[in-house]
Amino acid sequence: MGGAVVDDEPSDVKAPDGGWGWAVLAGGFVITGFSYAFPKAVSVFFKELIREFGVGYSDCAWISSILLAMLYGTGPLCSVLVNKFGCRPVMMVGGLFASLGMILASLATSIIHIYLCTGVITGLGLALNFQPSLIMLNRYFSEKRPLANGLSAAGSPVALCCLSPLGQVLQYHYGWRGGFLILGGLLLNCCACGALMRPLVGPKKPQDQELQAVDQAEKKAKPQKKLLDFSVFKDRGFLIYAIAASIMVLGLFVPPVFMVSYAKEMGNEDTKSALLLTILGFVDIFARPTCGLIAGMKWVRPRCVYLFSFAILFNGITDVVSSQATDYPGLVVFCIFFGLSYGMVGALQFEVLMAIVGTKKFSSALGLVLLMEAIAVLVGPPGAGRLLDTTHNYMHVFLLAGCEVILASIVICLGNFLCIKKKPDEPEAHLENGAPAEMEKLNSLPEGGTTESEQPDGDIFTVTVFVYGHSPVRRD
Repeated sequence: MGGAVVDDEPSDVKAPDGGWGWAVLAGGFVITGFSYAFPKAVSVFFKELIREFGVGYSDCAWISSILLAMLYGTGPLCSVLVNKFGCRPVMMVGGLFASLGMILASLATSIIHIYLCTGVITGLGLALNFQPSLIMLNRYFSEKRPLANGLSAAGSPVALCCLSPLGQVLQYHYGWRGGFLILGGLLLNCCACGALMRPLVGPKKPQDQELQAVDQAEKKAKPQKKLLDFSVFKDRGFLIYAIAASIMVLGLFVPPVFMVSYAKEMGNEDTKSALLLTILGFVDIFARPTCGLIAGMKWVRPRCVYLFSFAILFNGITDVVSSQATDYPGLVVFCIFFGLSYGMVGALQFEVLMAIVGTKKFSSALGLVLLMEAIAVLVGPPGAGRLLDTTHNYMHVFLLAGCEVILASIVICLGNFLCIKKKPDEPEAHLENGAPAEMEKLNSLPEGGTTESEQPDGDIFTVTVFVYGHSPVRRD
């Protein structure tokens, strides 16, 4: 597939690391919150839907599952649309879809209608907002990108703490139909967030007609960019990340799904059991930006993948230890540590992917990774539920989830150390903002070699290029 990119980042534009980027970050914060919290917030209406349509809880649970499946599974479609039309228009159309789905669901006459409206249409709308917001964040931030990712990821627990109580209030005063209608109007804010995603503009071109003609000729000669770049699968770092992320997702979402039921099984009250998720979310709010700040430190950032591996390992060990909890205080301690590790994973997962593939291929890489994770999302919690039905013991569920997450941390850590580690004379595979192309040019020169480039007036100029991990290379 081929096509032109409408708002593709110009090659000569440096990430501003601030300025309008903070507005982009604010939009990303809201979008991340809606995308991850909405599938969970809708669950507060399940009792009313069960009474209205005469279905079971498992039937209603498919609403959240379809929402998550659309959010992850439409990743490649989002990549194609972003590469074809740009981030801003895709996000604004996605906001309309997200709102329209909830409005149509308020008129539903069967649970199937809600599957199609809330699950498919709203899920697609949220997907069309989530992925472009990450892409724009990657374009606007470079040096401060780990912190920006952490702050943006904090939108998920913040929105969850706000949307769930709001849903309960709306259901109490207006019923589930009125609640869906109001939430549909609330989702129109995605359009406003999409409007904030202003494309980066390169420096003004020279006004000389001859130079403009040459520039236009170069643009015509330039090959069209692929709408979905499968060449990322040739990258060992991407393959290791994708495999580890898919394994991780199998167990990552299991504990929050079964936590409340686990507490009730111990004999705790409903309110007391639900408080566990509030504790988890509160810790998560502070863990994400803090981890982003740490990941941006000069010594830590080059080793961010190992910090990510540690976060995954921390989360898996927490699951394994929690399986031995026998009382409510033990579950509270688990929620504190799980919220901390879960927040670390959330803050680092897309930062690591950005560092692996670079800015140019991030759109395609993100879409393909989300598609692979979508399969794991659909298999993980139902598989844990089947295990629970067979053993009738929550300990086995948490042990399985913990082992899967620990395996993911081992895969990404050992894979990076054994397969990605370079020889002293081998060039770095990935640098910020598409630097590999420049690296190839530099390494094609003989040792101590030079290359000449002429300005329009014919004068030879000198450029000094600084390469990460290498001494300055001088071009004379």
